Amino acid sequence: MTKQTILGRVTQLAKANINALLDQAEDPQKMLDQLIRDYTNNIAEAEQAVAATIGNLRLMEQDHKEDVEAAAEWGGKALAASRKADELRGAGSAAEADTFDNLAKVALGRQLQSEQEAKTAEPTIASQTEVVDNLKTGLDQMKGKLSELKAKRDELVARSKSAQAQNQMMDAVKNIDVLDPTSELSRFEDKVRREEAKALGKQELAASSLDAQFEQLDSLGDSAEIEARLAALKTGA
Repeated sequence: MTKQTILGRVTQLAKANINALLDQAEDPQKMLDQLIRDYTNNIAEAEQAVAATIGNLRLMEQDHKEDVEAAAEWGGKALAASRKADELRGAGSAAEADTFDNLAKVALGRQLQSEQEAKTAEPTIASQTEVVDNLKTGLDQMKGKLSELKAKRDELVARSKSAQAQNQMMDAVKNIDVLDPTSELSRFEDKVRREEAKALGKQELAASSLDAQFEQLDSLGDSAEIEARLAALKTGA
């Protein structure tokens, strides 16, 4: 995985618009669960890649430091050899002085080589440092996005449970409205009233029948009186 690929993935994931993704999802909770898994895996992969990039940068920085230290060390050796040559030349030992001057030149060559290597590495180190900083920033953003995803998921689950509870309550209320116990009482009351009316009707019917029987007895009594009086007339009583 190249540095550009790592940086591109981190940047893309860090800039992901969660709300837009939720609007397009058929099942937002499942989508969030999948996103959380993907983000967790991507963060783990990115951390490994960033760690490797940082490790390479630290190696380059260490090599650069060694080159700088080597240049200083070779410079010190060149100075010591040059001073020794001057000392020997002043003492009349020209041949030995030339030897130390040659050593000074060798040390200066090594110093120059170390300085060039250190200078050559500096732009790459600067570039790598910028890449690492961007990767660290992207990782922090990804971790923040992961926290946002988890918060969104928890909020969505809570809202879903609340909506389910409300729907259950409304269904219960609806069923109560459909099976209104007061309506059953009203129907029972109507039945009782009809029974009461039927009883009253029977009572009234029974009363009218009894009156008719007494009226019949009265008419029979009148007939008997008439017959008795007729018989009295015939007997002259």
